[in-house]
Amino acid sequence: MSLDYANTSRTAKTAAGLTLHYHEAGPADAPVVIMLHGGGPGASAWSNFGANLPVFAEHFRTLLIDQPCFGRSDKPELDRDYFSFSAAAVAGLLGELGIEKAHFIGNSLGGGTAVRIALDHQHVVDKLLLMGPGGISVNLFSADPTAGIKQLFAFNSAPEPTRELMRAFLLTMAYDPAIVTDAFVEERYTQAVDPDARLGSARMGAAFANPAWQQDTMLWREAHRITRPTLLTWGREDRVNPLDGALLALKAIPDARLHVFPHCGHWAQTEAFDAFNRLALDFFSH
Repeated sequence: MSLDYANTSRTAKTAAGLTLHYHEAGPADAPVVIMLHGGGPGASAWSNFGANLPVFAEHFRTLLIDQPCFGRSDKPELDRDYFSFSAAAVAGLLGELGIEKAHFIGNSLGGGTAVRIALDHQHVVDKLLLMGPGGISVNLFSADPTAGIKQLFAFNSAPEPTRELMRAFLLTMAYDPAIVTDAFVEERYTQAVDPDARLGSARMGAAFANPAWQQDTMLWREAHRITRPTLLTWGREDRVNPLDGALLALKAIPDARLHVFPHCGHWAQTEAFDAFNRLALDFFSH
């Protein structure tokens, strides 16, 4: 199946007045899979999951959603913690599209949003697949901030971010440095330094920095309330949210299981492409 950015691109406005951009493919009458991207500079639904879309669209109605403050979605000032804001926006989008229930895949930041959806909007969640998720992972043995988070801060805090800072950030995401090509660096850098993208990044960052909302981002404290079947997936060499961060979630979530991909960093959907796709399709189909 050949799917490109343009012919899968959609926008919709939620009842709250927020415009979200997303990609959609697959049979309209099939079960639904929602994919929520991570939060690094230049990230979007397509950059995280565009290559996976054709595989999933053969079996599911698949939506890749640009979360608020990312991609071509609105970049509003947030009135609550990011995970809660994005979860409400995604749930609102599903309501507008008439989607009553879906499987969710959340990578990193998107994992935190998916968890908050499962906690606060559980009626829309069938199964939950989390990939090195934020908010719910607690580093028991690894130092904080991790190497990946340090490079994220370095790029976002630079008055004039450089391609070298982008390359350094991307190299902490991957196990195999060969995937961080010049073209890939240029693509993410161009997206990240766009003024609209920088505004979204600043507003998201301000929400995470707001002391009044910080406790709401500690999703691990509520993990025991997740009632849906949950598959935790991790790259063994993840330097953003290291593998030891999975242990508390694995113990706390009542119906959780864990799969670890060897020779893999923070992007299992890319570095373990075939294995990740098979695992996810099997989990959602049975």
